[in-house]
Amino acid sequence: MIVEQIWTGNDFRNFNYLIACPETGEAIAVDPLDAEKCLGVAKSKGWDITQIINTHHHHDHIGGNEAVVKQTGAKVLAHSGASSQIPGMDIGLKAGDLVKLGNSVELQVMDTPGHTMSHVCLKSLTDIPALFAGDTLFNAGAGNCKGGGHPDELYNTFNNQLAQLPDNTLIYPGHDYIINNLEFTLDREPENNRARALLIELENHDPNQAIITNIGLEREINTFLRLNNDNIISKLRERFSDLPEILDEKTVFIKLRELRNTW
Repeated sequence: MIVEQIWTGNDFRNFNYLIACPETGEAIAVDPLDAEKCLGVAKSKGWDITQIINTHHHHDHIGGNEAVVKQTGAKVLAHSGASSQIPGMDIGLKAGDLVKLGNSVELQVMDTPGHTMSHVCLKSLTDIPALFAGDTLFNAGAGNCKGGGHPDELYNTFNNQLAQLPDNTLIYPGHDYIINNLEFTLDREPENNRARALLIELENHDPNQAIITNIGLEREINTFLRLNNDNIISKLRERFSDLPEILDEKTVFIKLRELRNTW
């Protein structure tokens, strides 16, 4: 499996992706908002885009579908519940489905509500797994729930699915928010030396050559995967005086998401 991360350079800071089979040159475009760049990269690599996968229905993830389909005839795949929200959708996906590409690439569909209620992530079935996370999991952060999602569902997705992934799972998010997210981590957990060191390392951060994190690193730097951390809980109590004496992880997650909404 070959992964090409495409930095759009737009105001929304989107990443688009091409996933290719090295044997056949067939490719999947994931959330190809910038159709021109995606088509250009595919042409330069000699790849043939045969499928489009939208992680969810927001315009900045589906806006390039029409142009890519027009040029390639690719089929559009997305969450089965998003058929009324994604024009021209061909195939509805559900949890556990396998998306096959060429001779050797298989992506397992994960139903991951929270950012929206019809959101999928894609996990590669490769020796080193990769997660194409859309707007669910970001580098050092979590998606918001303002565009039709719900924080309860986002917590369930993190707790029941993302937190269960192996540490070596590579993370390919839908946006480049790593600097702001690390700063939020340090606002919530000033003692997090790993996050501080990474922020310093990324002083000259170039999204065209973005760092690729994995779940193991995310457990160290991502506040939303550190819900039992005493320092995070202590800082949370400073902001919310009415918290119960014993805090469950779900409450910590939802309060952190609430803070991040306006941070």
